Amino acid sequence: MEIKIKQISSLEKVRVNDKLDHVEIHKKSVLAGERISYQICMKSAEPVLITASVESPLADCVKLYHVKDAYMDVPVTADVAMEDYITQEPGFMPDILVPMEETNDRLSLSNRVSTLWVKVDVPKAVAPGIYPVNIKLTANFINSNVINADTVLVFYETMTIEVVPAIMPEQKLIYTRWFYADCIAVAHGVEIFSEAHWELIDKYIAAATDVGINMILVPIHTPPLDTEIGTKRPCVQLVDIEKKGERYEFSFPKFRHFIDICKKNGIQYFEMAHMFSQWGAKCAPNIMVTENGRTDYVFGWQVAADSDEYVSFLKQYIAAISEELEKEGISESTYFHISDEPTMNNIDTYKTASEIIRPLIGNSKTFDALSNYVFYEKGLVECPVTSVSHVHEFLEHDIPNQWVYYCCGPQRVFPSISMSFPSYRARILGFLLYKYDIKGFLHWGFNYYNAVVSVYPINPYLTTSGDGAYPSGDPFIVYPAKGDVYPSIRGEVTYEAIQDVNVCFALEKLIGRENVVRMIDEAAGSDLRFDDYPRCKEFIESLRAKMVEQIGKLCVND
Repeated sequence: MEIKIKQISSLEKVRVNDKLDHVEIHKKSVLAGERISYQICMKSAEPVLITASVESPLADCVKLYHVKDAYMDVPVTADVAMEDYITQEPGFMPDILVPMEETNDRLSLSNRVSTLWVKVDVPKAVAPGIYPVNIKLTANFINSNVINADTVLVFYETMTIEVVPAIMPEQKLIYTRWFYADCIAVAHGVEIFSEAHWELIDKYIAAATDVGINMILVPIHTPPLDTEIGTKRPCVQLVDIEKKGERYEFSFPKFRHFIDICKKNGIQYFEMAHMFSQWGAKCAPNIMVTENGRTDYVFGWQVAADSDEYVSFLKQYIAAISEELEKEGISESTYFHISDEPTMNNIDTYKTASEIIRPLIGNSKTFDALSNYVFYEKGLVECPVTSVSHVHEFLEHDIPNQWVYYCCGPQRVFPSISMSFPSYRARILGFLLYKYDIKGFLHWGFNYYNAVVSVYPINPYLTTSGDGAYPSGDPFIVYPAKGDVYPSIRGEVTYEAIQDVNVCFALEKLIGRENVVRMIDEAAGSDLRFDDYPRCKEFIESLRAKMVEQIGKLCVND
């Protein structure tokens, strides 16, 4: 009997046929209030049933997951060099994190690699010191499909967690991945805004905040995103609207319920659904209105963005929303979208739309994903959300509210959560966000379970690419489960990147921003850029360890 087991970094992606020749890790230094993750990978020469348990003074803060494979049907959608890819061939990739309690803390082991993901949320109130986390694995061997009642201890390994005398600062970065309430209803087969749907919305928002997302896309009307021209996505409009003559009346019970769920789960920022159609702001979004007892889409593809009818509606609609935001106490932490990803070909229609919206939103802000500096230069948007492939052009202008995003690409050099990339391609984002003083990060897919432009829903367990439209992994970072939602490795690794930003801010308080930036560049051996950074996990882990060590020393001496 031979069982091979290794305790390794969270930044490894271990596939079922790997040789398990990865470097083992046994110690982590952290700030109080920090989360650490690592993996225990194993395979056996013969079938065995493994039972996992935790022994630690932090046991209540430890959660175990069984890493399951997701099918990577589209590793890459562009003709690019092999650089950085784990593979460009379709196949299975570790990603889905299934809580071990769902399998009674047991997993089946054979001659293919199985992986246990260990997540430790160190409390903020914990005293500085050494905290061992012991993972105990016992085995019952299987012969002729019969499980031996006798158990054998096969693994008892310690991760030594050193908590330095410093507390992880509150997250400054605003982080959003677009939240699709309609995809939740369809994926789980529940009626929109039924009790079951609201319960799932709660669970998905909790899953979002668990990985650092602190801003939610609010469907005041169904977001006009990734929708084929002339079609409609399932209606998840939170604001009830009735037209009486030239006036509109607005009702907010569903909106308030949604905001209450967000606040309960720790959401701090809110983005209102886009007020105009995607890619050019040419049309009104699909908005349901009741008139003379009949409810239908009064606004949509058939209504021009600058029509008198829609402009008159907007003035009343946004005034009512702004008043509601004030009542909720969130107006200053709310951002309004105009239209997603406009180009220079439609800057005139975007300008018209922007001039309609901006005078109406009071203390709130405007922001949009765009990649041409002219939109900001002309004052059409307050917070430019720039593609990582164009951000250095914007950074030359010292913009005070600079955001970044990536979406579908670029696929060769820049940070990415595509499944085909090593995890450091997602994790490097943190040091870049800090160095360039980026205020927010946006991604389009928290739970997009549709094919391209939502022509039909997909099964995320069969396709991770929107059925061939995007690089696998780009449309979502969570998976629908029975009455629940599963996290992913890619979501957790991105959260580690967000924590890297927080650690940089903790060190900045002690040595100043200039010295932290110098430390990052010296570790990189060059000027760290979104398109130029060390392409390995060792750079990230070594730099993070040095930062935590320095924080610990300076806090002891303080």
